[in-house]
Amino acid sequence: MAVSKIYFVINTLQRGGAERVLSTLSNSLSSRDYQVTIVCMNQALRGYPIAENVKVVTLVNRSKKQNVWRRIGYGLMTGFRLFRLLLLDRPSCVIAFMTSANLWTGLTCGVLGIPYIVSERTTPELTIHQLSKFHKWLSYHIYKNSKAIVIPARGIEEAMKQEYKFRRLHNYHLIRNPVYQFKPSTGKAVHERKFILGIGRLSNEKGFDQLIQAFSRVEVRNIDLLIIGVGEERSNLMAQIRQLELEDRVFLLGARKDVEHYYRAATLFVCPSRNEGYPNALVEAMSNGCACVAMNCEFGPAEIIEHGHNGVLVPDGDLKQLTKEIFNVLFDNTYRAALGRNASRIKETNALNLISDQWEELINT
Repeated sequence: MAVSKIYFVINTLQRGGAERVLSTLSNSLSSRDYQVTIVCMNQALRGYPIAENVKVVTLVNRSKKQNVWRRIGYGLMTGFRLFRLLLLDRPSCVIAFMTSANLWTGLTCGVLGIPYIVSERTTPELTIHQLSKFHKWLSYHIYKNSKAIVIPARGIEEAMKQEYKFRRLHNYHLIRNPVYQFKPSTGKAVHERKFILGIGRLSNEKGFDQLIQAFSRVEVRNIDLLIIGVGEERSNLMAQIRQLELEDRVFLLGARKDVEHYYRAATLFVCPSRNEGYPNALVEAMSNGCACVAMNCEFGPAEIIEHGHNGVLVPDGDLKQLTKEIFNVLFDNTYRAALGRNASRIKETNALNLISDQWEELINT
């Protein structure tokens, strides 16, 4: 019997990898006649389009000033409102994205007897491994009782199993991230010169300082570096750009709603991350036929790229090799074109319909 009413739970719908996947999946499942509701635990601007027939509910508008009493109040209010919402609407299945949403969903669904799925989207070093002993114990029992622990990269499962209790779980389920479907190209010009492209949050784990450093060593004057994204590292990256005297060749563009035009115009895409879950920007670049170079970080790039065939993998943290590979791809037109052609086949392996089928099968199991 097919499930008719599905809830998704996530912290917010602001711009980010997990948020993009959840938004895309919600839209896709709603087009298959499911009643889809997205529950945001906190208020934030939406980063991606949501279909008109997808309902969005926000539980709490969290204050930036958080003392211990405010945190307790926030927790109680979040739990109560989620419990009341699920009690009244009784969805057939609830799907949570990211650790905090997983815990709240597991607690409320466990009490109400509603089937639920949890999903980890990034390296456990930043999530599960950072929890207190009590919260690790709680997570284990919540994840154990879920229909499935969905992961986008097999390496995430292996890392989670570094925690002894999580080795005993047998409900891990691999579903890759779908290729985001951009609007058809309009041939829009985005930059007057050839450029290397990087896209992602300006944070330490995304490694754009590594990309800027490697770019400075390539020493090619007829190409620029464009980085799209916002985040807390912007001022540090600007200082690095000034120190390397690259103000006229490296540009931090902030957020852009027309990233597809940059993918299609880029000479090369580089993913310099220190860690990932399953890098959406890399998948998007490949689907647009970009030749791609990626740091072989945890996790995702090695499960997406076959080195030398549909992209180039660089040993994690090896800036000398990153510089070399960027240079090699830039100056070998035949090699670069072949990488781009092979990369574009990810549109088939990670097609939205295929990924939606996998989620639908799991939900209805």
